Parts: sequence; structure tokens; C-alpha cells
Amino acid sequence: MAQILKFPVQASKLGYKRVKKRAHPAEGQNQLDLFSPPTAQILDFAPDLSHFEQALLFDERGDAKAAELYSKAIAENDCIADAYCNLGIIESQKGNTAKAFDCFTTSLKHDPRHSESHYNLGNLYFEGNDLRCALIHYQMAVAVAPAFPNVYFNLGLVQALNNDLDAAVSSLTTYQELVSEDEGRIAEELLHNLKKSLAAAKPSRFSAT
Repeated sequence: MAQILKFPVQASKLGYKRVKKRAHPAEGQNQLDLFSPPTAQILDFAPDLSHFEQALLFDERGDAKAAELYSKAIAENDCIADAYCNLGIIESQKGNTAKAFDCFTTSLKHDPRHSESHYNLGNLYFEGNDLRCALIHYQMAVAVAPAFPNVYFNLGLVQALNNDLDAAVSSLTTYQELVSEDEGRIAEELLHNLKKSLAAAKPSRFSAT
């Protein structure tokens, strides 16, 4: 039977994920979230902010100085894997695919279980239509960070494109379970089409046996 799966317009992959500030063991739940909505201008840095933390603040505002500060953080051995990961996103946004690839893979050399780099590298492969490598890195991201919803959505898209419809339904259902009802709506039409395709394929499976 011919493939009848149709992708809705909104079923494009979810975007890259920047690494936020890592919590130190001694810090409690009252840790400052560097990505909370700013209530005042905070670019006059406190003297104890590292280059990585400064880079995050510039990065959130789309300031080109972020790349320079991430490079300084790497030179100081400050959050190396995180800094390379975030640099990779900056390079991908500039259209520098080769540099982005190098940043993400270098991040993984420093931390093979770096979930954001696996996820972002999966996105890079997805954009290059290398679904096999995208699948591998999305699956690794799921293994390391099973509570991160976006990876399940993108994983579901790859599985659907690979005609692994049962797995795609499972991944997209997990995505919906991890996000709000409003966010989960982007998967509804695709899930509906996947389930229709599965239902249509069942009679042909039985007739083939």
C-alpha cells in the first residue's frame, strides 16, 4: 500500500536548545535563573560572574559579544562542553553548518552525555536530511535527559519519515504528556494522521500473511 501519511504545516522540528546555567552542588532551589524575564538592565556584571555566565546574558539578547565570551570561557576551562554547545547554536544561526557541527561534536568530546549537544546535533543532521544520524542523536538525548519534551517531538518526526509509525506515535504521545495542553496541540494533527496511516496499514498486513 502506498504511504498516505501527510505532515501538517506546523509539523516542523523544534529548534535548538541553549545550555543555561548549571546548578552547583552547594546551591539550593533559590538559585538565580539567568533566563528569567529581566526587570532591569543587568549588563553591568557583578565581579563574580564568570565569562560563561556573562556570555549567557549576552546570548539571550542576541548580542554578538556572546561568542567572544564563550570562547574566553573555553580558554579558561569554564563549562567547556556547555560553551561549545552554545557556540554551535550561534554558528548554526549564522548558517555556518560546518563550524556548528564542529562545536557540537567538540562539546561531546568533553562530555559524551551532554544532552543539549546530542539534541542540537540531531537537529543539524535533520536539517541536512541525514535521518539516520539525527535518529541516533535524538535517541541518545532521550537516554540522557528523558524529561526534555522537545526531543520527543523531533524524534517522532524522524521516526514518521522513516515509516516507523508505531514508534512515532509513542514519541509524540510522550511529548504531549510532558508539555502543557496548549503546547501539545502542535502534535495533534500529526498524531491523527499517523494513527490513520496505522489503521489503514493493518488490513494489508493481515492480507500479506
